[in-house]
Amino acid sequence: ELSQRASEVDEFGWRMGHLAQRLYDTALACRMRPFGDGVGGLARMVRDLGRSLGKQVRLEIEGESTQVDRDILEKLDAPLTHLLRNAVDHGIEMPASRVAAGKPPEGLIRLSARHAAGMLLIELSDDGAGISPERLRGEVVRRKLASPETAARLTEAELLEFLFLSGFSTRGEVTEISGRGVGLDVVQSMARQLRGAVRIHQQAGQGTRFMLEMPLSLSVVRSLLVEVQDEIYAFPLAYVNHALQVRAEDIEQLEGHQHFRFMDRQIGLVSARQILSAAEPAPFSETVCVVLVGDHDRLYGIAVDRYVGERTLVVQPLDPRLGKVQDVMAGSLMDDGTPLLILDVEDMLRSVQKLVEGGRLARVDGPGASAQARRRKRVLVVDDSLTVRELERKLLLNRGFDVAVAVDGMDGWNMLRSEPFDLVVTDVDMPRMDGIELVSCIKADPGLRALPVMVVSYKDREEDRRRGLDAGADYYLAKGSFHDDALLDAVEDLIGKAST
Repeated sequence: ELSQRASEVDEFGWRMGHLAQRLYDTALACRMRPFGDGVGGLARMVRDLGRSLGKQVRLEIEGESTQVDRDILEKLDAPLTHLLRNAVDHGIEMPASRVAAGKPPEGLIRLSARHAAGMLLIELSDDGAGISPERLRGEVVRRKLASPETAARLTEAELLEFLFLSGFSTRGEVTEISGRGVGLDVVQSMARQLRGAVRIHQQAGQGTRFMLEMPLSLSVVRSLLVEVQDEIYAFPLAYVNHALQVRAEDIEQLEGHQHFRFMDRQIGLVSARQILSAAEPAPFSETVCVVLVGDHDRLYGIAVDRYVGERTLVVQPLDPRLGKVQDVMAGSLMDDGTPLLILDVEDMLRSVQKLVEGGRLARVDGPGASAQARRRKRVLVVDDSLTVRELERKLLLNRGFDVAVAVDGMDGWNMLRSEPFDLVVTDVDMPRMDGIELVSCIKADPGLRALPVMVVSYKDREEDRRRGLDAGADYYLAKGSFHDDALLDAVEDLIGKAST
């Protein structure tokens, strides 16, 4: 009888889950409208606009039956209007110019909508003149947004990003249609409000293509759930590049920041606990769960405590009285009623940038590292030579030390003021602050003067050795007599074995 009751409870739970899913699907369907409902008047607008400019322009719309959230459809009107006006005015040439270029006199603009990978993709392209990279480069220099030397090194993709700056236009004259300094910045702002992104591609003489990517609905969001200090948070999957596990031994300290290698790139590592102002640092772990977010130029790994899984969440806006909560987009509930916060990834990236610029990034393992991790003695290697830096780092790592590196004396000094070390190994000749100045600063600081310092230098004269020791160095090793055992023996003479 107990077994039968358990079976009935299981069946009841399955039926309730099935009914809840049907109710959810029905409610979602009620919010969806065909893409064509929101773009019906655009073809006429394009035709009339072309006539007013003496151009022949036709708009083709594909995917009119594609289902779109009604809130998204309403908010798409302004950015699509901006893009179409720019395409007619900036992109499509006059009939005579098109014929001379071997094109039909009538310009063609295509607008399409489709679903892909759980996202709504909207593409707007024209067969016009495209964008001249050199003209754009000249405008960047004229507006003093970059020096001529820097502008000359910018790739076409980097140049196109300037088009999204507020007030930026390649048009010399102001018209009622475009060249007024509005348009693409409005498009990008609207896309971000809709938790989406906009990208641009062009080919000179062949046309321009804009791609808008956004969620299918604003009422639900497919998310990656993670745990950060016993709280559940959601990363919208549209913003997640990868979710991976990084071995603690693969995390390196470069120029004061933690990095790891992924797909032949150095990725900056940031603790979610620090971004979200958690009270305690993360405990030490042999592997770190990392959520990769951002784009090609601004890619970071966010270290979280653990992965919970993927879920489709119903978005619940926060109480307006709270205002804009930093790094948070909205709230939601898990299946068991547990509340959680949906993260605003764009806002998080801005928070990370502020931490980087302020030099306030904390280590992912942090002061809360386990006793096993704390027993590994930490050595700071300061050298402006990448070759020497890497050689010393690998030698010390292989001997079991925890090693961080700095690219010059100033970088090393900043790290010493923010992190604990057991030993400093420094070069002498470096930009910004040389090794002798660094030693003097360390020995003049009441909190650091007991820290052992080893100078490793190419200079092997007695006066050079005396200068380093007089500044307060505890050991002076000449690179001319440098070999693996000499460095490691000197380190162990000063601070003992790597582990205690």
